[in-house]
Amino acid sequence: MAGRRIVGLDVARCLALLGMVATHVLDERGPDGGLSAGQWLAGGRASALFAVLAGVTLALTTGGRTPVVGRERLARTAAIVVRALLVALLGMALALADSGIAVILTYYGVLFCLGAVFVGLRTRALLLLAAAWVVVVPVLSRLVRPHLPERGVASPAFDQLADPGHLASELLLTGYYPVLPWLAYLLVGMALGRADLGSRRLQVRLVGAGLALAVVATRVSHALTARWPASDGLPDTVATGMFGNVPADGPWTWLLVVAPHSSTPFDLAQTIGSSLFVIGACLLLVGRLPELPHEAVRVLFGAGTMTLSLYSLHVLLRTERIWPPEEPSSYVWHVLVLLAIGAVYAALRRPGPLERGISVAARWAASGVRR
Repeated sequence: MAGRRIVGLDVARCLALLGMVATHVLDERGPDGGLSAGQWLAGGRASALFAVLAGVTLALTTGGRTPVVGRERLARTAAIVVRALLVALLGMALALADSGIAVILTYYGVLFCLGAVFVGLRTRALLLLAAAWVVVVPVLSRLVRPHLPERGVASPAFDQLADPGHLASELLLTGYYPVLPWLAYLLVGMALGRADLGSRRLQVRLVGAGLALAVVATRVSHALTARWPASDGLPDTVATGMFGNVPADGPWTWLLVVAPHSSTPFDLAQTIGSSLFVIGACLLLVGRLPELPHEAVRVLFGAGTMTLSLYSLHVLLRTERIWPPEEPSSYVWHVLVLLAIGAVYAALRRPGPLERGISVAARWAASGVRR
């Protein structure tokens, strides 16, 4: 069951990767001017799914259902910090590629560092903390951001290290993937990683509760904002998403929108719900497969075992000098390339090159603490 459960998580990671590629490559609007199917499905949801799955990984690597304690906890925390720092540096390096993508990896690394603080908590405490985080932190962000410097670029880069205060405010609150609001995703994922993910009952609950949360958050937000006049500053263009936050100088009613990448309570709730739905569905479906189809799924969705390497490759493929060209039709080629590489590595049962290098460094750090 453990092996099948892990494959289910890898399938979810693969879907998150392909969803993020879709938001980068496909058009936001369809021929009729409405929201495109790719944007509707993946906009804001794919990156949130990645963050929730990061929380699951964080919990599984620190004891699963029983958090590690004592020196072993220190050792694994050291491994988390080393891994996080390397991922953050990789994100800054990818920012140099000028791909036009808001690279998530530097934010991701900081998110992991903050998540290490909570590895001693169990499911119930993590869920309660996450629920409070979804409501309170967006409000605090709205209070604080008017007093912070404006965001510089979408992807933090090495030159910003010269101004660490500005970089910190961008990573934590004003950036495209603000870490403090996004910590809610990590906390929910950690709560899942502390639960019995092999339980069919839990998997069904994840599907039902996740779908209900996503639908209710969306409908309540729409009901609250539908009657407001245009003068309140809530344009219909929010359907395609914001850029990490709602305006810091706008009315407080912005906190009621459910737009992708807006980091409002409704946006966080809706994307948490969709993430729970996808994870529950993947675990439920893969866990019920017989051995042979299960193995085929493991290879077919092998990209989910090396998302760091393949996401980095995708960023490089989006640069002007590297194939394929920047047009919606290239999405198929992106998918084929990423799935093919993932399938080869999965068939050979090898980790991705970046995953392997970072894991070696993390294990070295953990071993040093144990000694």
